[in-house]
Amino acid sequence: MGFFDTPLLITVAPNGAYKQVQDHPALPVTPEHLAQTAKVCLDAGAAMLHLHIRDAQGGHSLDVAGYREALRVVRAAVGPDMILQVTSEAAKVYQAPQQLAMVQELVPEALSVGLREIDQPEVGEAGLARFLAWLVEHRVMTQVILYDEQDLHRWQALRQQGVVPDGRWFLLFVLGRYTAGQRSTPRDLLPFVQAHQTGEPWAMCAFGAGEHACAATAAALGGHVRVGFENNLLLKTGEVARDNAQLVQQVVDVSSALGRPVATAQQAREWFAV
Repeated sequence: MGFFDTPLLITVAPNGAYKQVQDHPALPVTPEHLAQTAKVCLDAGAAMLHLHIRDAQGGHSLDVAGYREALRVVRAAVGPDMILQVTSEAAKVYQAPQQLAMVQELVPEALSVGLREIDQPEVGEAGLARFLAWLVEHRVMTQVILYDEQDLHRWQALRQQGVVPDGRWFLLFVLGRYTAGQRSTPRDLLPFVQAHQTGEPWAMCAFGAGEHACAATAAALGGHVRVGFENNLLLKTGEVARDNAQLVQQVVDVSSALGRPVATAQQAREWFAV
């Protein structure tokens, strides 16, 4: 398959662990609003939803019952046409054993997990190996979040050591940090791309109005993209986006300009044997 035949997988991250409705009225925090957001983003071209849920006070939650309810409501809105990816993010609330336990109780279709969050002494390399093997056994489409080049080298070392079993892994390169005024640039992607030696498909997420330029660069380099209000509220012009779907549409437009088709959920499931 040539480059221009390789579809671009667009993931939308519509809320994240920290932002609230006060930050933007279209930021979804309830299952019903998540479902509405998922549908319009699916219609715009996103094939995967990166899903965060909230507790009764609006805080970050990894509650399994809460996840099951949100997944039920969102799935009713989008049917099989969108991959629903849950987060295992700690967000300064959870510890690694709790994160792993949530995933194994929920058994989601798709998961994002920060390597540095679960590669902890209380888990150990043996525990990490067992968890990663469990993900492969249960055919969970797993995206491994890497925050810098050091994280990528750690992932590569764990693969070489056999801690990471053979599987269809998906990497996420994070271009920047949750800091006030953060604006990622395409240059932030270069260290990841240059150091990436193990062949996994990859995507990027970025912060601020530079998100779109980073997404366009990733699309041109054969990567995939994650956009949305979790990390950025702004269009490429610097104006505040109307909703998450506008950020998705920008990526669809650049993909079309590149002559690169946009992936469907079924295509992504086939890639990752979900």
